Amino acid sequence: MEKLVLKIDGMHCDACAKRLENCLNKKENIKRAKVDFPTKKAEIEYEKITKETIEEYIEDIGFKSLGE
Repeated sequence: MEKLVLKIDGMHCDACAKRLENCLNKKENIKRAKVDFPTKKAEIEYEKITKETIEEYIEDIGFKSLGE
C-alpha cells in the first residue's frame, strides 16, 4: 500500500472537505482518505492506481490537486 499527501484547492468549508473525503473513500483501490480543511490537505492510502488517477478523481469531484 502506498501513501500520498496532496494539497487541495477549492475547499471553502468543512463540508467541502467531508464531501471530498466521502467520495474518495468510495473509489476502488483507495483504502483510506482523510481530508483536513484547515490545512487543505488530503492524506490518501491506495494501491494499484497512479497519483494521476487520484488527481483525476479529485477534479471529477470538483476540486483541484496542487500536488504533494
